[in-house]
Amino acid sequence: MRDDTGLRLREAGLDPLDVSWIVENALREDMGPQHLDVTSVATIPAEQVDTAELVARQSGVLAGLAVAAAVFEMAGPGAQVSYAATDGSRFERGDVLATITGPTRTLLAAERTALNLLCRMSGVATHTRAWADELTGTDAQVLDTRKTTPGLRALEKYAVRAGGGTNKRMGLYDVAMIKDNHKLAAGSITAAFERVRAAYPEVTVQVEVTTVDEAREAVAAGATFLLCDNMSPATLRDVVAAVGESAELEATGGLTLEVARKYAETGVNYLSVGALTHSSPIVDIALDLRPREI
Repeated sequence: MRDDTGLRLREAGLDPLDVSWIVENALREDMGPQHLDVTSVATIPAEQVDTAELVARQSGVLAGLAVAAAVFEMAGPGAQVSYAATDGSRFERGDVLATITGPTRTLLAAERTALNLLCRMSGVATHTRAWADELTGTDAQVLDTRKTTPGLRALEKYAVRAGGGTNKRMGLYDVAMIKDNHKLAAGSITAAFERVRAAYPEVTVQVEVTTVDEAREAVAAGATFLLCDNMSPATLRDVVAAVGESAELEATGGLTLEVARKYAETGVNYLSVGALTHSSPIVDIALDLRPREI
C-alpha cells in the first residue's frame, strides 16, 4: 500500500494495518494461495499497461475509495490511483470516481475485490444518508449497531460515518450494554448496572429498557444512557417526559424510513438502525478499461 493511501485511510479514521489485513484476505480469497488470475495471465502480456476508470452505474453516496485504491496497490506493483471524488459526496450515474493506471493484469486481478468493497461501503453510505436526510430538522441522530459483516466492521462503520450517521460502539469492549439477558442473569437492572459500574468504572454503560418503569429504575441506579427497545411513539414520549432530562435516549426496534421522523419527533436523541449495515443494497460501480490507442 502506498504511503499516501495509508494517510487517506488514517484521515478517515481507519487503521491502514486493519485495511491491509482485510484486503490481503479478500485478495487471497479471490486469487488463491498462488496469488494468480489465470485468465489475465493467459491473455495479457506481463508488460502491458492500461488505464481504467471507476464509473458509477447508478447514483449514490461514496465511501471506500481509498480502500479500493489499497486493493489495486496490494494486488501487484505499479498501480497509480487518481481520485476524482471524495468519500461522503453524492455521485450520479456515469460519474468517474477515480482512474487507475498500471499493469493490466493487476487492474483486472484487483477489479472484483476492489468493487466488492467499494460497492458495499457506498451502499451503506447511501442508505445512511437517506436516514440522515429524513432526520434533518430534528434533534435525533441515526446510529449503527453491531449487526455488521464479520471482518468488515471497521469499513462498514466508516461508511456509516461517510453517509452522515454516527457510530454507537465498535464492539463489546468500548461500551457496556445491559440487555434483557444480563438483567435476568443479574436479577435486576439495578444489580446489573452496579456490577458493571464496579468492574469497569471508566466505561460508558447503556441500559436496555422496555417500559417507563424500567427507565425510571435504570436512571435511579445511575444510568445516563438508555436503549428504548420496541416502544411505540406514545411510550417513547412518556419515557422522554419521565427521564429525558437525566439520560440520553435511543429508540430501536422495527424502525423504518417511513416512520423515522415520527420517532425522532418524540424527543429521543438517537435512532439505531441495524439495517444500515445488515441490509443495505450495494451501489453499482464498475471498472472500465479505457480503449487502447492503435
